[in-house]
Amino acid sequence: MRTGIEKPKPADPERLPFIYRGWRFEFSARPVGSGCFEPVVVCLGHGPRPVETRLPNDTDEIAYATRAEAMRHAQQQAMRWVHDRTGDGQGQF
Repeated sequence: MRTGIEKPKPADPERLPFIYRGWRFEFSARPVGSGCFEPVVVCLGHGPRPVETRLPNDTDEIAYATRAEAMRHAQQQAMRWVHDRTGDGQGQF
């Protein structure tokens, strides 16, 4: 029997949770060829019902030399995404 309440999917252990101004995200760094890493950002929404949406790459340079660099970029990308949608621009960094 369906109750209308959706159960969130279990979190991917490789994805780190991140909440910024009420928006929920998970981000990770995916290995790509030659030892580089690509930032991956998934928006989980702004309310109690998660809706997974992967954010598109926001730069031409999508591969970073270390996992840490890719993770930093992913977190910054999530913050920029929120700023772009709330009218705050870059002034809050």
